[in-house]
Amino acid sequence: MADHYFSAEPGSADVRRTVEARIWGREYTFTTATGVFSRDRLDIGTAVLLREVDPPTGTGTYLDLGTGYGPIACALAVEAPKAEVWAVDVNTRALELTAENAQRAGVGDRVHAVLPDAVPEEVWFSQIWSNPAIHIGKPELHKMLLFWLGRLAPGGVAWFVVGKNLGGDSLQRWLTDQGYPCERTGSAKGFRVLRATNPGSSPS
Repeated sequence: MADHYFSAEPGSADVRRTVEARIWGREYTFTTATGVFSRDRLDIGTAVLLREVDPPTGTGTYLDLGTGYGPIACALAVEAPKAEVWAVDVNTRALELTAENAQRAGVGDRVHAVLPDAVPEEVWFSQIWSNPAIHIGKPELHKMLLFWLGRLAPGGVAWFVVGKNLGGDSLQRWLTDQGYPCERTGSAKGFRVLRATNPGSSPS
């Protein structure tokens, strides 16, 4: 059976290559591999997200949810040199690549590439960035998003990119209905860029 990029332990041979990407005006070289999402290039959805949204520049704790080989996590850490970035994925090969790519980008000490259960309970996020794995199915997607949005600090912002034909508009409505007011801030190449916020009170 073929690997999915959301397989925990890809069974395919670990065949690696490098891809080039320009993110927020900087050039990057990333190592990718078989069994990892969009191994041949920076995928279109992620490229749209990073083009439509300005990078954070201050302090904070950021989450790259479904990091893949780490382009979002690396770029966040480079643009915000005082921030900590948690890069979460269920795919162990992706996490290995993210750590390697963060080292290459000079931010290996601030990019924490870990399985979901390895994020300490006391960590809250000022921003969440994600090109979420829509293909895991709506029930699992909603469960995942609610879990991590529950770790979004009051006043925090979550950025998502979702294909229009994969439910981007319905996801916007669903997020608002769950108590995370959501607006569409961009649309390009068939993708919606969504901005959700946590208007709640401070965590106890």
